Amino acid sequence: MSNGSPSGDGAKSGRIAQILQTYKLTKKSDPHIGWILLAVFLPLPLIISVGAWFLSGSTWSWSLIPWIIIGILLGLILATVVFGRRAERSAFAQIEGQPGAAAAVLGSLRKGWFTTPAVAITKNQDIVHRVIGRPGIVLVSEGPANRVGQLLANERKRTSRWVPDMPIHEIQSGNDEGQIPLRKLNSTVMKLPRVLRPEEVTTTRKRLEAVSTPPMPIPKGPLPKSTKLGKSARG
Repeated sequence: MSNGSPSGDGAKSGRIAQILQTYKLTKKSDPHIGWILLAVFLPLPLIISVGAWFLSGSTWSWSLIPWIIIGILLGLILATVVFGRRAERSAFAQIEGQPGAAAAVLGSLRKGWFTTPAVAITKNQDIVHRVIGRPGIVLVSEGPANRVGQLLANERKRTSRWVPDMPIHEIQSGNDEGQIPLRKLNSTVMKLPRVLRPEEVTTTRKRLEAVSTPPMPIPKGPLPKSTKLGKSARG
């Protein structure tokens, strides 16, 4: 047996376990997910095989088998897409309203983005997170719109002292008017105009890390350990 087989089997088992865990978590807030996936999967193989049967003009032919396989594969692809979207929606629903939810979402940004959670917290548990990427510095708040405006302004002023020439963007995450819901947070951040070179991003990150105090602890405990929205942006 080759040396790579055990690790390959372990990786496959890990992926299967992750899919099963995701399904169980999704089912908690989407109890009909199993029937929905079945309803999405079954029609395609049936439609394609019956259609091929009519086109062949015969009661049965081995030539129908490839069409049945194609229908099964297409059904699996469609079911996978539906499952992924509903699982993502379920994950957002589970962390919605919890302190640190925006940081959990921002942590799934792709490589090249650096998220520092909870650079500012108030006694009302309003929070500001900092993201550094090619658009510059993005300050993302959690809390009611009528409170976080001043908190963002204060953090912007404090940040600009250390990097005065760096563009700073402010985003309010939440469900109030003018705020960005969690499910649209990452796409909103990634749509910001990219004005920095990668080396400038690195320099800015190191400078702010050198002068910043350690991130403040997020109140009310951590988010559910089983809720994962993606790989950390620091990875």
